Amino acid sequence: MIPRSLALRILRASPSIRTSTRSLTTAPRPARRQHVNTIRSASHVPHQTIRWLSSKSAADEKIDEITELFYTAQDEFEIAMEETEKVSVYAEEDRKAAREELNKVQEAYRAVVEGPDQELGAEIKRRIGQRIRELEQGVGAMEEMAQNQD
Repeated sequence: MIPRSLALRILRASPSIRTSTRSLTTAPRPARRQHVNTIRSASHVPHQTIRWLSSKSAADEKIDEITELFYTAQDEFEIAMEETEKVSVYAEEDRKAAREELNKVQEAYRAVVEGPDQELGAEIKRRIGQRIRELEQGVGAMEEMAQNQD
């Protein structure tokens, strides 16, 4: 039997066939079968099994976590830098928020890089270490600029 999507493509592409596609698209779909062995909670499944079921590697998962923190810190940095350049009344609080977010990124990064899995730490350091160092330098330069404004 030809799949419905393929049949629809063939019928639409062929100008010589004058058949209505309405009958093909309105046919009831068969009910989906429910899997008996569905995992309801990950709390009873060993960590290795969850990692095996996941399509991401451990490095990719850690990078996703750190990258999410990084982008939050980067957003805070950009806001704080803009306010610092304008010498706004909000600049000091924004710099403080940027520093706090940078500290969160640094803690997560160090936890992985200095953790027990040296291979994972090296992979994380190679893939996102440069971006974190650049953000650290940017926040440092921003704080130095703020001190020079006083």
